[in-house]
Amino acid sequence: MQGKHLYEYAVIRLVPKVEREEFFNVGVILFSKKANFIKSVCLVNEEKLKLYVSEVDRELVFAHLDVFNKICSGSKDGGPIAQLDVPERFRWLTAVRSSCIQTSRPHAGFSDDLDRTLERLFKELVL
Repeated sequence: MQGKHLYEYAVIRLVPKVEREEFFNVGVILFSKKANFIKSVCLVNEEKLKLYVSEVDRELVFAHLDVFNKICSGSKDGGPIAQLDVPERFRWLTAVRSSCIQTSRPHAGFSDDLDRTLERLFKELVL
């Protein structure tokens, strides 16, 4: 039987050189409108990041990912976007952009435990 919560998720990607379109996965964001749920989890593989050390400002990447998490949590430190309702935050975070931090297109599924689903997706897609 399917889980009770319809959710959407997107993979958070680090794109060191946008013009080359090369990326590696650094996180996952999971959203459920019915459960009023939005969370992200990020971890940058330091070995992969070292391969791009000349193209990427490490501190800037971590700062942007931190803001990403603040927007998900609704923190005032996340700026005005963090004050939007949950669906609007997810749509804003997953909008197509040409920056060093991008997301995949959203994918859908069903879950009984959204936190556990986020953890599973993170392990499968990032670690």
